[in-house]
Amino acid sequence: MLRCDQTAAWNQLGEHFASSGKSFDARTALAQDASRVNALSQAAPHVFADLSKNRIDAATEALLMQLARECGLEVQRDAMLSGEAINSTENRAVLHTLLRRKQPVAVIESAQSATHLIANADKLSAVHSVLKAMLAYAESIRADDEITDIVNIGIGGSDLGPAMATIALDEFVTPKKRFHFVSNVDGHELAATLKHLKAKNTLFLIASKTFTTIETMTNAESAKAWFTAQGGTDTARHFAALTTNVQAANAFGITTTFGFWDWVGGRYSLWSAIGLPLAIAIGAENFRQFLRGAADMDEHFATAPLEKNLPVRLGLLDVWYRNFHGFTSRCVAPYHSALRRFPAYLQQLEMESNGKRVDKAGQALPFHTSPVVWGEPGTNGQHAFFQMLHQGTEVIPLEFVAVKHAAHAMQDHHTKLLANAIAQSQAFLQGKSSEDGHRHFPGNRPGSFFVLDALTPASLGALIALYEHRVFVSGAIWGINSFDQFGVELGKVLAKDVEARLLSGNVQGVDSSTAQLISKLQ
Repeated sequence: MLRCDQTAAWNQLGEHFASSGKSFDARTALAQDASRVNALSQAAPHVFADLSKNRIDAATEALLMQLARECGLEVQRDAMLSGEAINSTENRAVLHTLLRRKQPVAVIESAQSATHLIANADKLSAVHSVLKAMLAYAESIRADDEITDIVNIGIGGSDLGPAMATIALDEFVTPKKRFHFVSNVDGHELAATLKHLKAKNTLFLIASKTFTTIETMTNAESAKAWFTAQGGTDTARHFAALTTNVQAANAFGITTTFGFWDWVGGRYSLWSAIGLPLAIAIGAENFRQFLRGAADMDEHFATAPLEKNLPVRLGLLDVWYRNFHGFTSRCVAPYHSALRRFPAYLQQLEMESNGKRVDKAGQALPFHTSPVVWGEPGTNGQHAFFQMLHQGTEVIPLEFVAVKHAAHAMQDHHTKLLANAIAQSQAFLQGKSSEDGHRHFPGNRPGSFFVLDALTPASLGALIALYEHRVFVSGAIWGINSFDQFGVELGKVLAKDVEARLLSGNVQGVDSSTAQLISKLQ
């Protein structure tokens, strides 16, 4: 596959940016082109997107589509879906999409779906075997009135996904249980959680594929010690593990385990056994709807023409902004309080996937990759960082996520919320002229607007899958491996050495700054 900068389209995009893209004004484009809104709006499964306020036009999109084809995007997509080992540095397939495929499939929606399913029939059977057992366990816990509190102990993908989704789908969560998520090795987090719980009423879920993750296992051992100190004796009843290391879990005292596979990356694992806390929270049928919503988006990504493929259009827009406009970050503002952890989830999804400086061959890249992804819910962000977005020196694309129908009866609140979302999108585009520089808003600040009809298990599943595929698209164009994360490891390895030094006071062989910090923090 050609890397983006090796294609003819890349050079043409550079010329196009210099001639018109750099000075493009979306306000003028909207005023002069009556068809622009329709051309740059699209309905995908469970999600509607308005991209018309972005610094892009038909000519730009055409060149970006040419770039995608020259980079073999469709071939790369099909290779992922068919189970080829596209995670080349670890020689692994990338098949998180298989976790949300129905079985049996009475009607195969497309030729691509057929290829996907036939090539991975054995894996799909294993997926549904685990899913069936996991959902049966989830229902048994939901029916167990003695268990009132579920504590998920994990970190990274074993925490961010389940925590985000459980909060997002609060409207569907059983009122008979409380859900807690502990990830940080900082004991303050675990202590603050445990002080409100009783051992006899608590179920701990230990989420670690290898059952060796330092933060997770430190918290797990402390949770077990607390359980014993509180008079708990039946570890097998009050602890379950989401792991492939059944032997280690058994040694811990756990007999209930649910596994997953090396072709499921941590940040893509919410659809697997890692989703158990969510399944307990919303129930088996709602969890299946969550999977189905994601599968609907998978089908769209697999079959829609590139020009009408929403993940493709978004991923290419990301390349256009990062590599030609030079935008360094992207802000996500969900206008729904239940989506408050969604930006944090997206940080890992995108920055861990595409925060790479070398291509698949290990060669240093001459261009930038992942932007910084950040954000907070609206309207809170309007009274915090929106000042910089409106009038700061850097242009930062902003993404709005709005939900048409509220899950509460306070319609006046919801009307005000939606009005703010639309108005902010309008303000970023239009700006405001003033001879007083302090009151001047430059406008033409790019933004995308996503609409969900309601925040449901299916729509949330589709929204997450949309972002997953979007990240894949930009990574494929950049020619990087979006599915390893070696950058996570170095600090963890060094921490073991530093921990020993904090206990011993030995600072021989370390740099002077590290030695000073060890001495200060002993």
